[in-house]
Amino acid sequence: MKTILCYGDSNTYGADPADKGGRLGRDVRWPGVLRADLGDGFLVIEEGLNGRTTGWDDPMDPHLNGRTYLTPCLRTHQPLDLVVIMLGTNDLKARFALSAADIAESAGVLVETTQREARDAAGQPPRVLLVAPPPLANLSDYDGMFEGGTEKSRQLGEYSRRVAGWKQCAFLDAGRVIVASDLDGIHFAPEEHAKLGRAVAATVRELLA
Repeated sequence: MKTILCYGDSNTYGADPADKGGRLGRDVRWPGVLRADLGDGFLVIEEGLNGRTTGWDDPMDPHLNGRTYLTPCLRTHQPLDLVVIMLGTNDLKARFALSAADIAESAGVLVETTQREARDAAGQPPRVLLVAPPPLANLSDYDGMFEGGTEKSRQLGEYSRRVAGWKQCAFLDAGRVIVASDLDGIHFAPEEHAKLGRAVAATVRELLA
């Protein structure tokens, strides 16, 4: 049995862009699609939290720092064969005043932490797949919260690709596979979750062959 941990924010949690506060079904959100696509022999663990950042304390909520929670999360679920990290969207909020390069490098710290702290059944570091989130779309009610974030979000894919190369981990640019919903500009419609889940599954097969 191969164990995969999916570490992310509201788009791993499955926040529904058509129902503010709602959550897509277990088999609809992308980790569920990943699980179904891979089939028997794989355990997929969902660790998605609304509002989670790569590594920044949010003044609106003290529990959203992805760096603070990562090590206990890894230790809770190991042995792990693969950790999928998709974070960075919430770092685009105006309150953090971060560049796209800053956000990508902060995600790289999570890759390093995973490589250092987690182990597979043989006592070796697990594989890591860094996923760059897709660019923001029509932000509607979130335009003030993410002021200035749209252009930065378009740069995340390239900066994240560079970081993945530096950290010697696998990389997937979700912006080349899916788009965020224009209903809120941030979250994924069900059909986009399906596309992402299948794309991650294809990458997983290569990594864990």
